[in-house]
Amino acid sequence: MPRLFWTGKLTLPMAVLVNANGVLAALTGSCRKTDEMTRRVKRGYEAAFSDHVRHYDDLGLRFQLKAAREQLDEIDVRGRTILDVGCGTGAISFLALERGAARMTGGDISKLMLEMAEKKASALGLGADRVSFQEVDAQDLPFADGTFDMVLAGQTLGLVPDQRRAIAEMVRVCRPGGLVCVSAHGPEHYWEAIDASFRAVPKRYVLGYRLEFWPVSEKALRAMMAGCGLEDLRFKRVIWRNVFPTGGEAFDFFAAISGSFWYERFPPDRIGPTVERTRRHFVDKRVTQVTDDVVICQGQKPWRGASVGPRHGRGRP
Repeated sequence: MPRLFWTGKLTLPMAVLVNANGVLAALTGSCRKTDEMTRRVKRGYEAAFSDHVRHYDDLGLRFQLKAAREQLDEIDVRGRTILDVGCGTGAISFLALERGAARMTGGDISKLMLEMAEKKASALGLGADRVSFQEVDAQDLPFADGTFDMVLAGQTLGLVPDQRRAIAEMVRVCRPGGLVCVSAHGPEHYWEAIDASFRAVPKRYVLGYRLEFWPVSEKALRAMMAGCGLEDLRFKRVIWRNVFPTGGEAFDFFAAISGSFWYERFPPDRIGPTVERTRRHFVDKRVTQVTDDVVICQGQKPWRGASVGPRHGRGRP
């Protein structure tokens, strides 16, 4: 079962509210419905609740690229065949190709994100011999054991209900001696925008709802990576503050990059008005700063014969 209590930064009133909702989610059993959680995230990033997502690259790619550079600066991708888990529109995949990766496979739960990535690959003249994209669930990767030289996941772990299982899957599909590198949402990630959104939305629609977002600390990520059998663990945490000219621009960025999947809890005719109400709140309260908090961990998969954690995937030949 996913953690009940909020693992990121919030103001005290919103932390109390969110954690109370976590307790209610436990009592009603909704927090155990992880398939529903995954489906909500998928629908959010397929623009089911906000058209902002269709402008993901226009509004948020430059910030995603900054995190991607921080992650790739730590590793040598030259000549490697690499899986990019939670690839989105391909920020890490295309950057890794620029830096000499032999071939990239991008996997994401959202068909819309994959369509955007494929259009970019076509515009760059990149064929299937260099990069391909397919729909995957990070918790059950459809690849055989040891398929890739390296497995990367950039800023996707916080949206996965069973984070340890996702890491175990990354380890499974990585070849022995290969590298797994995860960048995760740290405790301060987007906290200002999340806090402002919690304040603005009508509370009756989210009563008993545990948001599908689980930031992680360095300690928690280290424990999961080590628990899945990775060795020679190396860590890096990077925090920067994005300051937007107006609260409206900060909201537009957050709505695009987050997927707004929590609006599935709302009656369809209340989503639009709530989006506008939340945007006004950002403007009126001058919510112009949105923090990026990126926790990066890399580790080597042991050579054959060593334990690499639980096997969850289908192990397709």
